[in-house]
Amino acid sequence: MLKKLKIAVLLLLVAFQYVQAQKSKRLNADWEFVKQDLGGIWEAVRPVGKGNPEELPFWQKASLPHCFNAVDAVDPDVHYYQGAGWYRTNLDIENPYANGRTLLHFEGAGQKTQVYIHTTKVAEHVGGYDEWTADITDAVAAFKKSPLFKTQFKGKVPVIIRCDNSRDLEMMPSSLSDFNVYGGIYRYLNLVYNPQLAIDKVFAHATVDAKGAQGNVTVKARFLNQDGLKDANVKISLVDPSGKIVFNTNKNITSFSGDELLAETNLKSPKLWSIETPQQYEVKISVTANGQTYLTTQKIGFRHFEFVKKGPFTLNGKRVLLRGTHRHEDHAGVAAAMTEEMMITEMKMMKEMGVNFIRLGHYQQSRIILDLCDSLGILVWEEIPWCRGGLGGAVYQAQGKRMLTNMIEQHYNHPSIIIWGLGNENDWPGDFSEFDKEKIRTYMKELNDLSHKLDASRSTAIRRCDFCRDIVDVYSPSIWAGWYRGNYTEYKDVSKGEFDKSERFLHVEWGGDSHARRHSENPDNALAKIKVGVGADERAGDASLYGGGARVSKDGDWSESYMANLIDWHLKEQETMPWLTGTAYWPFKDFSTPIRPENPVPYVNQKGVVERDFTKKESFYIFQSYWTDKPMAHIYGHSWPVRWGAEGEEKMVKVYSNCDEAELFVNGKSFGMKKRNSQDFPAAGLRWLVPMQKGTYEIKVVAKIGKVTVTDEITQEYQSEKWGKPAKLVLQKISEADGVATVEVKAYDANNVLCLDAANEVKFNLIGDGELIKNQGTSTAASKVQLYNGRAVISLKTNSQKNVVSVSANGLSTEFLTIEK
Repeated sequence: MLKKLKIAVLLLLVAFQYVQAQKSKRLNADWEFVKQDLGGIWEAVRPVGKGNPEELPFWQKASLPHCFNAVDAVDPDVHYYQGAGWYRTNLDIENPYANGRTLLHFEGAGQKTQVYIHTTKVAEHVGGYDEWTADITDAVAAFKKSPLFKTQFKGKVPVIIRCDNSRDLEMMPSSLSDFNVYGGIYRYLNLVYNPQLAIDKVFAHATVDAKGAQGNVTVKARFLNQDGLKDANVKISLVDPSGKIVFNTNKNITSFSGDELLAETNLKSPKLWSIETPQQYEVKISVTANGQTYLTTQKIGFRHFEFVKKGPFTLNGKRVLLRGTHRHEDHAGVAAAMTEEMMITEMKMMKEMGVNFIRLGHYQQSRIILDLCDSLGILVWEEIPWCRGGLGGAVYQAQGKRMLTNMIEQHYNHPSIIIWGLGNENDWPGDFSEFDKEKIRTYMKELNDLSHKLDASRSTAIRRCDFCRDIVDVYSPSIWAGWYRGNYTEYKDVSKGEFDKSERFLHVEWGGDSHARRHSENPDNALAKIKVGVGADERAGDASLYGGGARVSKDGDWSESYMANLIDWHLKEQETMPWLTGTAYWPFKDFSTPIRPENPVPYVNQKGVVERDFTKKESFYIFQSYWTDKPMAHIYGHSWPVRWGAEGEEKMVKVYSNCDEAELFVNGKSFGMKKRNSQDFPAAGLRWLVPMQKGTYEIKVVAKIGKVTVTDEITQEYQSEKWGKPAKLVLQKISEADGVATVEVKAYDANNVLCLDAANEVKFNLIGDGELIKNQGTSTAASKVQLYNGRAVISLKTNSQKNVVSVSANGLSTEFLTIEK
């Protein structure tokens, strides 16, 4: 109940802060959609109560936000759709302001968008991640004068929107990117009523010295004044985090061109925004002109940050180790069309894991996310989608500058943002016949200068383009120790070498893939094949599962067990690197990608610490054990039902905890108390060797910090029989509730011994009136998936009917299971 209340409060806070105008409504319901192009706009027109007699019956009901790659992005049998999609609805539009303006405010739609009122095109936009508005005032007024308005459309206004994510080399981002270039109205769309005079953007700039003694606020605004009004009254209040008004001003203005300075004030010892206490002030603005009033509220925060030259990162005068991760706008079943509730859940999970920094990759993201970072105390690197492919021509370069301008101007007020990212992997050619480093450097300098012109208070950064490292304020090289190159034990030395080459160093993107629910008794075996001392950077072809030199990404087992060791090593090393500004693990959540069809879950980048549906992997708790203060303890192996080895062999049981000490109990017997030491790898010394025989093991840990005690428990089987190669598949139902049945397939050898290292790719199918829950991009909701320790599960909606589930694998007989109604 308390958790639901907290989420509801966050929703209200985000919704309140988000209000930009006097009247605004989200247009979520009553849409229709078609996933193809049309012959012309007339085909999309839909009178109320009847269809166009020439219309094909292919429109389907939809609600916004909506992504037309919600399912096909991870369908193993197709390449995701890239083309046009159309949306339509009929709206009641009645602006309450005399001579006011009516807008459609897009929070983001991909990738090219056209807006029509009836058959009149009123706006178009290129760029899938910008906020932008379409002024539909005149077109609505014209349509209301048409006889169609009252006869065929019964007083409603037809709104039709075409989105297009077709491949286009002269558009950012490149389709070579390791993420889907989605299509659709995948962020919220708002109907906005403005008075005659309104504010387009507010630039509320808060600064404070490193000691927190003196703060300053300037408030500028850019107005919407289509009718050329000559004067207005402006009232501005500054409200501190406790609700106290600390500044008021009331003035008349007669100039509305450019960005007008509305107010400036100083504050002694302002309450600071920090990671622990993200206190925010409110700037409340009232603009009255011609008898109409426009209201808006913006939140700001006072904080002082610095990337110290050849040193660490400081916030409000104190060193802070940036403990970061990354976010893609992507989720099971909806792709980019994440709801506000989903976003809140995701960001709260990051905070729960101990994150204090996030890089938004590789494009500007929803204002909702930034509002959450502001309120949760998470610092932000936000970037434009100049990602891979090289450098295009004039149209391409203009889009990059336009998106950088939009990102900075639209997100200027957020105290969480400390870095504007200018690009990612811009040393990665492929889209153009020419790859000219000097031209890339020239363009990078132009972006860097533009960023500093628009916002001199924040740093600029790029990742992985060594020949541009000297241009930006902060540079992140490519370091994938233990995954794409080298051994994870080389991480500190490689990082120090890169630090020494940079004026200001920050390491974003590290980690590796793990197939959720796959575990290993010998996870580091692949390291014996790996060359050390050759660097740890990612190079051409490293993401491939074939060819090239030995590397864990190709030759490893992709187990959660290996990734646990890699992450554990990195985190314990980061505690002993006093010069380190910080790092960001890549990424927080698994996400879909068009360039990885042969991964264990096809078309999914599986480097996340949670799955695409928020299911936590074991690594989530390793981060918690290093990064959080709330007492926790987690026994490794909650998703590892069967371990294996010889009779009496000692097996390591690892516990990840931030407590001072922990005691392990196995089948009720104590195996002793251990003290936590972060430098005692693995598991910070909280590990026990337990001799195991065939049978069932109840494992419990009791951990203590001060007077607080926390516990965790798991049950595992131990298998001592050896097995040969898989000879058959066995399919059975393991649960059913609320009309959803879950089935599990297991691989056995010729002697009916479970093959616990089997990683065969299996494919599920269904015959009947039910529906497989598939194409979610997770290890338990994919029709094609690699086994994890000789098993895999999938669920189906039975629809109260008889269904037959099948599972097949190359070289093995197909198995069938009947699910009775």
